[in-house]
Amino acid sequence: MIKFIIFFIPIVLLASEITPIPLNIDYDKKKAELGKKLFFDVRLSKDDTVSCASCHNLPGNGANSTAFSFGVNGVEGDMNSPTVLNSVFNFVQFWNGKAKDLKEQVLGPIENPLEMASKLEDVIQKLKNSSYNKEFNSIYEDGVTEDNLADAIAEFERALITPNSRFDRYLRGEESAINEQEKRGYETFKDLGCISCHNGVNIGANMYQKIGIIEPYKQLKEINGRYDVTKRERDKNVFKVPSLRNIELTEPYFHDGQALTLKDAIENMQILQLGIDPDKKDTDDIEVFLKTLTGDTPEILKDFKQ
Repeated sequence: MIKFIIFFIPIVLLASEITPIPLNIDYDKKKAELGKKLFFDVRLSKDDTVSCASCHNLPGNGANSTAFSFGVNGVEGDMNSPTVLNSVFNFVQFWNGKAKDLKEQVLGPIENPLEMASKLEDVIQKLKNSSYNKEFNSIYEDGVTEDNLADAIAEFERALITPNSRFDRYLRGEESAINEQEKRGYETFKDLGCISCHNGVNIGANMYQKIGIIEPYKQLKEINGRYDVTKRERDKNVFKVPSLRNIELTEPYFHDGQALTLKDAIENMQILQLGIDPDKKDTDDIEVFLKTLTGDTPEILKDFKQ
């Protein structure tokens, strides 16, 4: 039963559609391979115990299987780690959008006391005193610098696309790629209004939205969202809409990991955002549709062994 129809009319665009992930993406392979090594290297952290991969499981879902990640000395973070898969298609990075692109995002976790708790100058010195020095010099004229460190890791993350999901194949004309229930789930996804926020190539991650439009959202931790960047009162509890790509693999869900299963997330979104009492059939249909969004392993990770 629909309780309210409110807020969504201004943001529902007739052109809102889901588009396939491109089968390939251009990137600098030498930089990306260097960035891949750095992504898995614990030397980026203060005490050589935490790497980027500690919070972003690769090969795998690119995220974390717990509500919050743990940094140096086991310190618990305050946000659920979003997947790095397909993050190149995000319109901004971080839940609150504080980084405009992948390169700007890279260095933040290194100095975050809840994550790697290091200092960039210390990390740069470590790299200069290692075999990385020669590798950086072979790629960058100025060798190991903060900018080049960010550039290499960002180039690796750029390569982390997961094309060729069953739904993408369906969008490209392969009618039999998804079954009748999955097609029905897609129609329900559109009819209920989910597509007003989850659209485009990443099926999300291209706009901000408040969580708890209709019903208040009770957070596990006090997190302000976009407000921390803008300091505008209206931006409290506003977050980047997450991508639904590979969503069946990235539980738990939401910025605080509060929804433990995909079904929980679907039901909560209907209540919180749409003001709808969840219908079991609709929820089941949407769930099977969302499971068609799992794509191929990124080419750069195939046959990869840490």
